[in-house]
Amino acid sequence: MEKLPTEICLKIFCFLDSQNLATALQVCRKWNSLASDNILWSNLFKERWGEDQAAFYHPSGSKSWKDSYEVQDRCDRFGLGLRIIREGNDYYLIHQGEIQRHLGSRRQKNGQTSFLPLSSKREFLSEGLLEEDKSCRGILDRILFFIGDLEVASTDAKRSRSL
Repeated sequence: MEKLPTEICLKIFCFLDSQNLATALQVCRKWNSLASDNILWSNLFKERWGEDQAAFYHPSGSKSWKDSYEVQDRCDRFGLGLRIIREGNDYYLIHQGEIQRHLGSRRQKNGQTSFLPLSSKREFLSEGLLEEDKSCRGILDRILFFIGDLEVASTDAKRSRSL
C-alpha cells in the first residue's frame, strides 16, 4: 500500500467496517491518517444510524465523524446515564457516551492486582493536593475499580441470562 495513491487506499478502506477501520488506524502513521478520513466515518455513521441521525449528530467544531461515531456507539452499548466502564485494562467514567474521565488502569503483576492511576506525581503536585489527599485518592480509585468490576460482572450476568 506504500506505492498506491491516496485515492485508491481510501477506496479500499471504504469496504471496511468500523472495527476493521479502527484496527487499520493502528497499523502505521499513513494508515492512521487515511483511516481517520472524515468521509469514511461519515459513511459508516450513515450506514449504521441513517441519514436523519447523521444530520442531527453532525459534528461541529473540532469534533470529527470518527469521534461522533465512537460516542454514538458507546451510547448504544452503555446507555446515556453516568457509568463506569472497563475497556481492556482501563476504566473510564462516561456520561451520554462521552468519556468524562480516565480512572486508571488495572494490571496483573505476580498474581496481585495493582491499581495504577495514570495521573503522575507532578499532576498531583500541580493541583496542590497534599500527601493525605494522595492516599485518599488511592482508596477512591480502588472503590471505583471495584464498582467498575461489579458493573461489568452484572452486565455479563444479564447477557448470559438473556441467551
